[in-house]
Amino acid sequence: MIQREVTDKENVKWTCVQAYSGLQEKLSDKAAALSENKEGKFTVVCTPSGGAQTVRLELPENWTQQMQDEEIVNAIAENQR
Repeated sequence: MIQREVTDKENVKWTCVQAYSGLQEKLSDKAAALSENKEGKFTVVCTPSGGAQTVRLELPENWTQQMQDEEIVNAIAENQR
């Protein structure tokens, strides 16, 4: 399972994983393809280390390699509003 950890300005550590990534590889690939939205983005679930609520994001397929930590933190903050 590929995941990213980012820390926001309040020092909350967020662990982000693509939805369905814990399934067996064949099932995970199929579920990910089915979960892709019209804009080519995928559902990513970010879980905080503290009392904040889990956040669902829609991020590009290559979010684990291409997005900066700050971009993910900003997406989390935007979706908490």
